[in-house]
Amino acid sequence: MREAASRLEKGASVRLDKVSFSYGEVPLVFDVEFATAKITAIMGPSGSGKSTLLNLVAGFETPQSGRVLIGGADVSAEPASARPVSMVFQENNLFAHLSLEQNVGLGRSPSLGLTEADRAAVAEALVRTGLAGKEKRLPRELSGGERQRVALARVLVRDRPVLLLDEPFASLGPALRDEMLDLVAAVHAERAMTVLFVTHQPGDARRIGEHMVFVDNGLVAATGKADDFFAGAGPEAFRRYIGAGAGYSTSRDVARKRT
Repeated sequence: MREAASRLEKGASVRLDKVSFSYGEVPLVFDVEFATAKITAIMGPSGSGKSTLLNLVAGFETPQSGRVLIGGADVSAEPASARPVSMVFQENNLFAHLSLEQNVGLGRSPSLGLTEADRAAVAEALVRTGLAGKEKRLPRELSGGERQRVALARVLVRDRPVLLLDEPFASLGPALRDEMLDLVAAVHAERAMTVLFVTHQPGDARRIGEHMVFVDNGLVAATGKADDFFAGAGPEAFRRYIGAGAGYSTSRDVARKRT
C-alpha cells in the first residue's frame, strides 16, 4: 500500500458517502466531501461526533453503512495501516523508551530498520520542526510543545496525502499553540496535503482554517469557507456554539487575516 499511497497526488480527496456509525443508541451519519489540498477545521459541541469522523477516515472505526473514499478509492474495508493517512492526536503517542529520532523513525519503519534514505528523511524532518540537535533525547526530556513537534515530524517522514489532527495542541498555552498552528500551515504550504483538524478553539480555526465543517448531533450540519462562517454566514447553531460575537470579524478583519 505504501507504493499505492505514493502514487496519489498530494492532497487526496476525502469523502464520507452516507457513512453511518453508532455508539450504542447514539446514531451518527456523515455525508460530506472535504476540500482537496486545503485545511478544513471541524468544529462542533462535545460529543457531536468530530473525533469519530476522523477515526472513520483514518480506519480506526468501521462504518456500519456507506463508504469512505480517499483519492477516489473506496477504503471502507481497509485497515488503518493501509490508508494514505497520518494522524496526530491530543496525546502525542510517543514511546517513552525511544529517543526523539527513533520515535520519528517509526513513521518510516515500525521495526526501525531504517535505510540511509530513511535516516536522511528523519534528519530533514527534525530540522523542519525545529528539533535538530535534540535527536538523542527521550520524550520525558522534552517540553509539551517539543513532544508535539516530534509527532508532527513523524507525520512528515510518512509523507501521506491526508493529515488528520485531533486537537493535538489543546493542552498548549496560547502562544505555543499559535506557533504549532503556524508550523502546520507552513508544512501544508510546502506539501499541499488535505488537512482535517478538529478544534474547539475559534481562534485556531480562524488562524489556519480555509474551510469549515460544523458537526452537530451526529450530523454534518453545515460546510463552507471558514471566513464566511466567522463573518456571520454560518448557521445559527454555529453562532450559539462559539458564543455571541466570539470569533466573529468584519470583512476588513478577514482580509487582514489573509494578507
